[in-house]
Amino acid sequence: MPPARPSRKDAPPRAWQRMLSGRRLDLLDPTPVDVEIGDIAHGLAFVARWNGQTRGDWPYSVAEHSLLVEAILGRLHPAATPAERLTALLHDAPEYVIGDMISPVKAAVGPGYEALDARLAAAVHIRFGLPARTPAPLKRRIKAADKLSAWLEAVELAGFTVSEANRFFGRPAAGVLEGLHLVLRPPAEVRAAYAARHAELLALLDRAS
Repeated sequence: MPPARPSRKDAPPRAWQRMLSGRRLDLLDPTPVDVEIGDIAHGLAFVARWNGQTRGDWPYSVAEHSLLVEAILGRLHPAATPAERLTALLHDAPEYVIGDMISPVKAAVGPGYEALDARLAAAVHIRFGLPARTPAPLKRRIKAADKLSAWLEAVELAGFTVSEANRFFGRPAAGVLEGLHLVLRPPAEVRAAYAARHAELLALLDRAS
């Protein structure tokens, strides 16, 4: 007799997500061909930073944060290449499917979250012509820009005092954030801005190669 078909109970859980582009992204084994910038821009524009605990009538999204980190990297390192700036823009791209976890939750979840994030990041990077793994020196520069972004967000939107932000994210060097202020925008506007900046950097990267 033929072997019995596995019951629904025995079937492995679904590990893919259907994206608005029509792609099916396997979260456990993502491939670059299933990564689309439209899906990333849309997803990140609707994912709230700080678990949504920010002032204002709109959430402060991961897409907006990513634009800020890329801009700060440019301030810190004016000679940054298009590839480096694109890497900064995409530094939180996996969150378009796995969401944004605040640092305490990431620490509680442990290495499983980091492994999932790394697999998705590699697929995104390869899709857009970047190294699968970000070189350590660039990773440190992006992390520095990320911490400056977190400081500004904490003070302007998340209810932190300056002294609290200094304690958790480090005191910014004088002038590094001068003139930068956070303005909340509807998700559709942020989505368009993120996609447009991605297109600009990709065009610069293509010209440089």
